[in-house]
Amino acid sequence: MGTLSLPRKISVLGSTGSVGVSTLDVLEQAKAEVEVVALVAGRNVDRLAEQALRWRPQITVIQDETLLPGLRERLAGSGLATAAGVQAVTHAAAMEAHWVMSAIVGFAGLAPTLAAARTGTIVALANKESLICAGPQLLRTAKQAGGTVIPVDSEHSAIFQVLDPQNAHHVARLILTASGGPFRGWTREQMGRATREQALNHPNWSMGAKITIDSATMMNKGLEVIEAAYLFAMPPERIDVVIHPQSIVHSLVEYADGSTLAQLGPPDMRAPIACAYAWPDRLPWPAEKLDLARVSPLTFENPDPERFPALRIAKAALAEGGAAPAAMNAADEIAVAAFLGGRIGFLDIAEVVEETLSRMDRQALLRTPSNDPVEAARLTDATARRVADEVLSGVMPPVHA
Repeated sequence: MGTLSLPRKISVLGSTGSVGVSTLDVLEQAKAEVEVVALVAGRNVDRLAEQALRWRPQITVIQDETLLPGLRERLAGSGLATAAGVQAVTHAAAMEAHWVMSAIVGFAGLAPTLAAARTGTIVALANKESLICAGPQLLRTAKQAGGTVIPVDSEHSAIFQVLDPQNAHHVARLILTASGGPFRGWTREQMGRATREQALNHPNWSMGAKITIDSATMMNKGLEVIEAAYLFAMPPERIDVVIHPQSIVHSLVEYADGSTLAQLGPPDMRAPIACAYAWPDRLPWPAEKLDLARVSPLTFENPDPERFPALRIAKAALAEGGAAPAAMNAADEIAVAAFLGGRIGFLDIAEVVEETLSRMDRQALLRTPSNDPVEAARLTDATARRVADEVLSGVMPPVHA
């Protein structure tokens, strides 16, 4: 590692998911000299135990309390400390560390991410909900504590790498790239008949089921537009999306003088993870190098708003402000689960989300029901889920949060 000044004490929240596994793989391949403070997982006891025995963290936490006996059995004789439950997860996130990977999936990642930010650490952020539900509060919390938030999503990492803070006032547009998912060339009629298996067959990325479906609807890109607006203090009218099927150009920054800077690389989450770990240095590890001649041609096209209405819905929620993005995110989780469970068709996902937002009280969405960002987000999340369930059940009365 030479003379690089890299974080030594680290925690990985969501260590058994794809991002968490990739994080530990990068550190392994780079032969990073780290002290692991905490490893946190939701339910995957076997993988968490394997990771704990390899990295020997100060604390190993499983969120599902019923699985703690199994975790302790697998770690018997190791001398490793264990804990379980939501409070234990948040406590682990708040333990002193130089760098924390926030990769817990879903709303459950919000409280731990805020807890880590309050310590003044570097938060490598892979949890969308932390930005969607409480982006301004999270970024303000990190700054006030003397820490920082570095995005791990490939698109936001790309912008982070090429957006010069000294010239941010000269930025004309942020351009997020999207693969187009498995249905890029399908007609709307074909998409209406799409099966669960077809929607989960992403052409470029290996991700969890929820994120893969969001990629197919392009809701993930809508969420990323909201995240980019918060991360880079950019109004929604200056954030665009372009379809790039090869997933080599990860995003672009257009400046006022006509120059457009892009970040390129193979579609591998380990690259933005390595960037977030070492920034502003660069981490030497055996990463796949980009062969432009081999991957060419690189093509781009505009997204079709008729086939992918999620982008329009997300931009409207961003423009609405307040709790609207959090409500949209919660409704999307309900709708995606309904699709994966065979209750609705693929095109119904966006319709359920939009109908949910239309039924919620606009004034309630604009006001903050609590000074606690986690509690405020939880109230919005619960209300939106209830309304989305009513939409799915065909119940029509308006709901006031």
